[in-house]
Amino acid sequence: MTSQTTIDAAGPGDATPAAPVDRPPASGLRGHPWFTLITVAVGVMMVALDGTIVAIANPAIQKDLGATFAQVQWITNGYFLALAVSLITAGKLGDRFGHRQTFLVGVVGFAAASGAIGLSSSIGAVVTFRVLQGLFGALLMPAALGLLRATFPAEKLNMAIGIWGMVIGASTAGGPILGGVLVQHVSWQSVFFINVPVGAIALGLGIVMLLDHRAENAPRSFDLPGIALLSGAMFCLVWALIKAPAWGWGDGKTWAFIAASVLGFALFSYWETKVKEPLIPLGLFRSVPLSAGVVLMVLMAIAFMGGLFFVTFYLQNVHGMDPVDAGLHLLPLTGMMIVGSPLAGAAITKLGPRIPLAGGMAATAIAMYGMSTLKADTGSGIMAVWFALLGLGLAPVMVGATEVIVGNAPMELSGVAGGLQQAAMQIGGSLGTAVLGAVMASKVDGDLAGNWADAGLPKLTPAQLAQASEAVQVGVAPVAKGTPEAIAAKITGVAHDTFISGMSLASLVAAGVAAVAILVALLTKRGENAGTDAGVGHI
Repeated sequence: MTSQTTIDAAGPGDATPAAPVDRPPASGLRGHPWFTLITVAVGVMMVALDGTIVAIANPAIQKDLGATFAQVQWITNGYFLALAVSLITAGKLGDRFGHRQTFLVGVVGFAAASGAIGLSSSIGAVVTFRVLQGLFGALLMPAALGLLRATFPAEKLNMAIGIWGMVIGASTAGGPILGGVLVQHVSWQSVFFINVPVGAIALGLGIVMLLDHRAENAPRSFDLPGIALLSGAMFCLVWALIKAPAWGWGDGKTWAFIAASVLGFALFSYWETKVKEPLIPLGLFRSVPLSAGVVLMVLMAIAFMGGLFFVTFYLQNVHGMDPVDAGLHLLPLTGMMIVGSPLAGAAITKLGPRIPLAGGMAATAIAMYGMSTLKADTGSGIMAVWFALLGLGLAPVMVGATEVIVGNAPMELSGVAGGLQQAAMQIGGSLGTAVLGAVMASKVDGDLAGNWADAGLPKLTPAQLAQASEAVQVGVAPVAKGTPEAIAAKITGVAHDTFISGMSLASLVAAGVAAVAILVALLTKRGENAGTDAGVGHI
């Protein structure tokens, strides 16, 4: 069936009718909303899983390929950099050529790049194909949201996005568990090879199940200067965040890239007001709910990804867990996201997004505060309480903020809106890791020397202290070979106490960010355009 699409790029008060959506009728399985959801969920699972599963494989890759630590870092950094820089442009491609085609290309490319990594015999090849993974993942993610937006009616859209968010959350949190099992019992290559059959399933389902949806007034041309300016600005920003821990926040190179990013965004904004078909119509941001949704996504990712970054070190290096055991201890977080996401979708459908989003960020703030109280001897039960509360708080934000961003954008820009949502999450995650990492480093640097002296340990030279500080920032005790057992125990105690003091401060900062996000959540409201595009097929 064909329905009218309401365009609200300039805000709710300026809505004007648009051309109808050019939507072929659904027949049988093709275009059925729930089968569409299953198909895109299989695809996005690969991308979300690869965000965390590979971290477990990095030590094995480093050993097998003889890579340096800096080279191994680029296995992760290259992926996230390509993903973050390309998401909005990839969303525009979906709006222009159709989300079905873009999704299928993304699935094939991502699976092929994954297989190529598994066959690689050099670190350079691994990093190169990881960058390609990021580029194809960027095609896949916004297209998935565009397909959901076009297929589901308003009364079912929140539930669909809830399940979509559940898949992403479960895949992200479950990555370390699956990665640990595969690396320990198969090989590091299997972490990448697993995407090949998953991609084949997603491709087969996509060919059979997905129906192409295009708005009649979809963009017909590409804003190439806008793409170049936005990509350059995003690259400089994410590059600065990635390199800041190594260069230092006071280093001129860090601020040079940040300044270049600000200049790039300013030039991009100016250009977008001059071009006939802009990459991102700036009128989108005149919608307060959409802008609030983007900011909320950034703040949520800062608190979640930045705070969770240290938890893995806490579990493995302070509590001495292996990767699989550490992943299992995070199951309360994963489980509550799985349970909470569909429930959050139902609550948002009934109440609107404002109350669930504010409540979710409040729960996140409380959970991050609780994580600031963790000690070296904290039991699994207490940890499980805070992890579960964090998962419960994140679920409505993952669902609601996504619906607010995509639902408040016009139909023909649903891909761009999906790219905005994902880009906000990637930037927030990078920002959280960088900023909270700097907080951790500063606290450890400030406390380690005093704690070392208070324990009666031999004085360290400045070079030794700097080396010890780097180890302590990830929870590792700098115990040299041959150190007497009593002295080693003291060093371990000092290292763990100092690490926990840094993690506690970082968690408190994350709690503060989450508290600010509560206020931002109060500016959101249900998508004005979500209800105008009736779904196709039977629900």
